[in-house]
Amino acid sequence: MNKAELLSKMAEKSQLTKVESERALNAFIETVTETLADGEKVQLVGFGTFESRARKAREGRNPRNPEEVIKIPASNAPVFKAGKSLKEAVNK
Repeated sequence: MNKAELLSKMAEKSQLTKVESERALNAFIETVTETLADGEKVQLVGFGTFESRARKAREGRNPRNPEEVIKIPASNAPVFKAGKSLKEAVNK
């Protein structure tokens, strides 16, 4: 499902227009992004948790030249952990 299909489903289920659904989805995405950038997490009980995890700097291999060692810098990675209700619904 892509963003356009998601917006159509959201509009249908919420009885909002597609424009209103797009505004709501964009606001949700922006809010989650800003919260993760601030180092906080977003917890939606039953659905899941969005959080940011720190990755340490490490060494890797260049796939085009396996002998070449490259340094991969430290970074923060967004992570989603599914909640119990979501897991149960998917595994029905």
